[in-house]
Amino acid sequence: MTPATRTADGPAVLDDLLPPDRMHELVDQAVTRAGERSWTLAELDWKGLRPEALTETDRSAVRFITFVEDHIPGYLSQFLDAFPVADAEMELERFGFNREYFRFLVAWAGDEERHASALARYQVETGMATREQLLRDLAEEGRKEFVLPYEHPVQSFTYTLVQEKATQLFYQRFRETVSEPFLKDLLGRLARDEARHFAFYSNLVGAYVARDGAAAVPGLKDVIATFRMPLADTMKGYWRWSLKVADAASYDHTEAYEAVVRLVRGFVDTPGEPSVTDLGDFVAAIRAVR
Repeated sequence: MTPATRTADGPAVLDDLLPPDRMHELVDQAVTRAGERSWTLAELDWKGLRPEALTETDRSAVRFITFVEDHIPGYLSQFLDAFPVADAEMELERFGFNREYFRFLVAWAGDEERHASALARYQVETGMATREQLLRDLAEEGRKEFVLPYEHPVQSFTYTLVQEKATQLFYQRFRETVSEPFLKDLLGRLARDEARHFAFYSNLVGAYVARDGAAAVPGLKDVIATFRMPLADTMKGYWRWSLKVADAASYDHTEAYEAVVRLVRGFVDTPGEPSVTDLGDFVAAIRAVR
């Protein structure tokens, strides 16, 4: 299949693969940066904790983001199911693409598992929860399946682009509101990791948009129209809790949609191109009603 062809009925059908060598370039860049900018729990100043500086809002937000970060087995399982690397009948080109993506997923999962471990230990060290109760609470949510409803890979990548950007923005905003020094440092580290993840997905989706042009835009619009942050549809009380946390940090996840508009304009900003203008108007309309 060519990168973008027309069906008998007219709509574009996009090839779901980038060439494995192109994917290799994108993943290599991301994995190299991950290795250069990694950090460990041992580097953190655990002796410098000042739990008395935490507000109840701080504690609530930490508990909330621990659930989100700790769901990494569910997120990883979703992507490994969608991009399998164990199938003797798979076309070599598809396996090559999936194998390269797997390299990124391993590095990404390591980052997210470190986030979850740091936040869980922080809860225990500051007396927010006992280890036994925390592990039980995390298991209750962690066993729930995480599923993305998208058929085309670039839509899954776009979802993750938005989610990583939104998470980065939240950590940056939350960091500005806290006084506890350890938490302030930790949130800065989390934000930098999420920024790296966002950069990879931005480059990946950008490669699709550069190849497919305006034909990629309808799929991106569908992601924005249906976007929900992780756990939004599975965790009891998610919406009330997430809104309280977002309000306290002056944060709105729809700000991340603008990253998609900027990316598309960078590759398809042809004078008079209606799909690009429409995407910008579409995002503005969604944000206006929130």
